[in-house]
Amino acid sequence: MILLRHGQTIFNLHFSKGRIDPGIPDPELTLVGREQAAQAAALLASEVITRIVSSPYTRAIETALIVGEYLRLNVEIDPDIRERAGFSCDIGSTPEDLMARWPSLDFSGLETEWWAYSGDPLKSGLDEPEPYFLARIEKFRKRLSLQSDWKNTLVVCHWGPIRAMTGQQIENGYFVKHDPRSSMQSAS
Repeated sequence: MILLRHGQTIFNLHFSKGRIDPGIPDPELTLVGREQAAQAAALLASEVITRIVSSPYTRAIETALIVGEYLRLNVEIDPDIRERAGFSCDIGSTPEDLMARWPSLDFSGLETEWWAYSGDPLKSGLDEPEPYFLARIEKFRKRLSLQSDWKNTLVVCHWGPIRAMTGQQIENGYFVKHDPRSSMQSAS
């Protein structure tokens, strides 16, 4: 599979300057982020991609749709490939808001607060413990490895899941190939 990190958001822009959370939930792409998505799409045109899977965050959906339009592919939403809940940007939009914005996409698999960690009622919210995050990403990786088209699948996601699966820390708009049949390479 190919893992593509979403394009730059206003959150990324502000956070990169001082490492302070600017308090922006579910941010959209900036103009630079849209350009990064278009550049990634042009580079990905040389790959044999038959399927696009995206995280349900706005930034990932916008990136996936830009690539999907370029490659003439539909986008599937999968909440398991979302970012690790930890910052304001990791507060998502409700399924109803997402459906209103993108009626052609299927958000039926999302819970009302799909972004919130809910594994332990005493620790729910935006502080998803790393073991739970890694287990969720491992579940996604294993599920994708069992699908016959994994080699031709583009997954539009985030820094955390890409780092967990590959051990690589990639910038916005960049992508890396990953064999989901291999073990996770999480770098601590």
